[in-house]
Formats: sequence, C-alpha cells, structure tokens
Amino acid sequence: MGLKLGFYGFGSIGRLIAKQALQRGHEVSAVVDIDPSILGRDVGEILGLKERLGVSASKDPDVLRGVDVVIHATGSFLDRVYKQILAAVDVGADVVSTCETLAYPYYRYPRIARLIDSHARSRGVSVIGTGINPGFLLDTLAIAVSASIGVVERVRAVRSLDASKRRLPFQRKIGVGEDPSVVRERLKRGEMTGHVGYAESVLLIADAAGLALSEVRESQDVVVASRDIEAHGVHVPQGMCAGVRGYGAGYVEGREVIRVELHAYVGAEDFEEIEVEGPEAHVKWRSTGTHGDWGTASIVLSIAEDIGGRPPGLLLMTDLIPFHPRFT
Repeated sequence: MGLKLGFYGFGSIGRLIAKQALQRGHEVSAVVDIDPSILGRDVGEILGLKERLGVSASKDPDVLRGVDVVIHATGSFLDRVYKQILAAVDVGADVVSTCETLAYPYYRYPRIARLIDSHARSRGVSVIGTGINPGFLLDTLAIAVSASIGVVERVRAVRSLDASKRRLPFQRKIGVGEDPSVVRERLKRGEMTGHVGYAESVLLIADAAGLALSEVRESQDVVVASRDIEAHGVHVPQGMCAGVRGYGAGYVEGREVIRVELHAYVGAEDFEEIEVEGPEAHVKWRSTGTHGDWGTASIVLSIAEDIGGRPPGLLLMTDLIPFHPRFT
C-alpha cells in the first residue's frame, strides 16, 4: 500500500522525488514551500501533470499533519534547516531529508544532532539524512562492497560525473563557466557549496566498521578547462571553471584508511569505482555512472518506504544496513 507523503521543500529535487513517488504508487498529500510562485497552486499543475491532485502548496508546516513520511529537501547545511526538520517532527511523521550534513550530523553539528534525536524520540518518530551522495554511492555502496573482504586495510571510493549532463542549479553550485579565482573565493566564503558531504561519507564508512578515526580531512578545488569544452550544449572556454574535484579522507595514527573522491566537471567520465584492499584480498568494483538526480529520488523513496517501524530518534544509514567491515 502506498504512503501518504508530505514534502517540505518543493524545488527541483522535491518535485523530482514527488514525480517518482507517484510512479511508485504513493500519494503526495501535502507540500510546504516559501516560493510565492507556487503557493496556492495545485501540486499536479506544479508538476506539469495532466490531472490535478487536489493538494495545494502552502507555507504552513501544519498542513503536513496526517502524512506518513515527510520528505525534506531544502538545504545542505543542518544549522540552517534544522528548525524545519523539528517542525516536520512536530506533526508526528517520520522525516527523510536530503540535507547532506544530516547524513552524519555528529561531525559538524553535534548539539543540533542531539536536539533532533531527543525531539524525534519524544514524538516517537525517526529522522534520517540520505541521498545519492552522501547516503549511497560513496558510503553505503562502499560498505556493501567491503563486506566481501574479511579484513580491510583501506577503502577508496570515487564518483566521477560529467556536469554537462546535470541540471543548471547543479552546474551553478560547482561554478561551471565562471572565473576560477572567483569560484575559489566563493567556495571559501561559503557562497557556493560545490559538493557537501566528503567528511560525512568517510565517517559513515568508519561508523559501519566501528572504527575510531584519529583525523578527518576534506578539500575541494576548481577544475580549470585546459581547452575549450563543448558537451551536451554546455560551453566552457579555455581557462574557465569546468567544475570541481574534491576528497575526504580518514586516518588512523597517520595512515589513510578511508578515502572518498568526487570529480564533477564538464567532460568528466561517468563512473563510480570502489576499491577495497585487505591483506588477503583486493576488490575493485566499477560502474558506468549513476544519474544523480533520479538516483537521489530513488534512494530517498526507498528509505521512506523502509523507515516506518524503525526505532524513534535520529538514524544513520549505517543503522539500516547489515554490513560491518573490519579494519586492521
């Protein structure tokens, strides 16, 4: 039987999740957003459907009452959106959020994480942050691949994607076509996010393994086009920013044991690669690439379909999966 879903945030990702939810037999029961261009409009119309759904977008979170699960999709940084999550918890629904830093909130926002956990427990509901990345490709998938290795020495996970195939908002957040020095400065000031979640993916892998890391590092920088690039209607002149490349790494006593990388720029090869090294085995898994937006929708909905009946409180993806790698 389908779920009654509420949406807190109905931008491009929220709408994509809603469309896939309808395809999977779920009901879009409520939508909350602050965009004046959609307030009061029927959700079917907003989604470009032929039929109306009888649900209008509202800025009042109280319309979420009665839904089974709230899909939260408004921002990447928990300190900016946690009050929205608390409001969703207050209606008595489980919450699945695309907020990247909620995937492992104890790293950047331990106080807020404890607040959300306590609030969710008091309401008897569950909250989790997930998506395609962090949430799946560079952490859950790496954990699953590592399950075939009895003892692990090092895990490396790479996601590479051609940014010209992604939606315009994604291209903007990685500075496609802009002056590299301007992009670097905007990344430094937090005015442009690039990718958010390198450390969160590293820490999810460590959490699954019960591994205490002595240090976590993360960094990203622009990729400068060495020549004019033309791909899928996107033009990047030589010397301009084609996207970003970054990494997160976890260390034990100075030894790198976990590394995740993202290569997101125009013209990049599409693939994911997981490499697991152990004293007795070495496994390398490689894909032909995953569509980030549709992948996010699928992962979020899969978790929404599974979260009912889970223990109340703040959950991690590692609470939902059975695999627990063991490091030397």
